[in-house]
Amino acid sequence: MLDNKGFDLWADGYDESVGLSDEENTYPFAGYKDVLNAVYKEVLKSEAKKILDIGFGTGTLTCRLYEKGIHIYGQDFSNEMIKIAQVKMPEAKLFAGDFTKGLCKDLSDKKYDAIIATYSLHHLTDEEKIPFIKSLLPLLNPGGKIYIGDVAFENRENLEDCKEKSLAYWDNEEYYFVYDELKPSFPSINFEKYSFCAGVLTIRN
Repeated sequence: MLDNKGFDLWADGYDESVGLSDEENTYPFAGYKDVLNAVYKEVLKSEAKKILDIGFGTGTLTCRLYEKGIHIYGQDFSNEMIKIAQVKMPEAKLFAGDFTKGLCKDLSDKKYDAIIATYSLHHLTDEEKIPFIKSLLPLLNPGGKIYIGDVAFENRENLEDCKEKSLAYWDNEEYYFVYDELKPSFPSINFEKYSFCAGVLTIRN
């Protein structure tokens, strides 16, 4: 797994690296653009005015929402990526911090119309994901939703199949989403698949 220094070093070429994997339809970023577009459209459709982005990276998605007049709040653990994103979104409230240890207080004491996390929460172990996501639900305004776009699978069998086919590149220090394993903890959860290894999970307040 890349630590914050690794992400800092990757910051300048991050968007290009992701785009190449998406275009070649390879793990882990096959479907990346479709996933981000889906989250973008859903947030706009919800008429959210204030959103929290967890692990926003260089702001690829949030800068498009920012341009629509949405108030952006976010946390990322790469200072270099925060610098890139802040240039794109001068008025956004962006904070540095390792979200695997929780949200910083400047973000956890506010309410949001939507919370998004794209290609970031796979750094949480399967045991950490559920309590972390549950801790986000009280931060939503009535009718708010959490949108998680990431490497995700409908069931464990699909994940293992992808792992077998991508073994040379598989990252054993990332923990991917399995929809049917999350459903008992989040009865309102919905999963839309956008590639063999990616999709959007939506959880209602």
